[in-house]
Amino acid sequence: MLGDDTTAERRLRLLQAEFTQHAKTGPGDGRTATRTESPAPLNLAVIDRIRAAVHEVIEHTRTAAPDAGPLPADTARVYDWARQNTAHLGTERQQARETLIYRQDLEHAIEMGDTGVIRKHPCPGCGCYGLAWRPARQRAACPNRYCLDDDGLSRSWQLATLAHHHIARQFATKSSAT
Repeated sequence: MLGDDTTAERRLRLLQAEFTQHAKTGPGDGRTATRTESPAPLNLAVIDRIRAAVHEVIEHTRTAAPDAGPLPADTARVYDWARQNTAHLGTERQQARETLIYRQDLEHAIEMGDTGVIRKHPCPGCGCYGLAWRPARQRAACPNRYCLDDDGLSRSWQLATLAHHHIARQFATKSSAT
């Protein structure tokens, strides 16, 4: 059922638990520069990404429902908090909330190195499957050689666009089933 998927919450928990630690690297050739300061004990880029994602959900929820209750103590529960405090809103607002959560779910997966989540989405331009993640552009590219933009390059899509189309299909299926 729509809104019951806690994949974003699970991925956020996994980011917090496993990906905030620095990656272990080999000793190299044995020569290193003398350090004057210790490195940060955590991967600050991942912590900043988590903090930005949570802040975005809080801001979106408070904008849609200014009387939203207190924040949960557990950061990963922010998605449930957002759903609970915006459940009374209209379909468009709920769809916007779910699009935001699903986009963040994709972002969390990519941050953990799981770019395969992109392949499961059809191209918004031509409808074919097999999109490929292009890290340099931070976009999903269509593999269809006939799906080109105005410059003759493969069409590429932001995660927000993929999330919008995915959630719109879910809401359309839900509304047509009732």
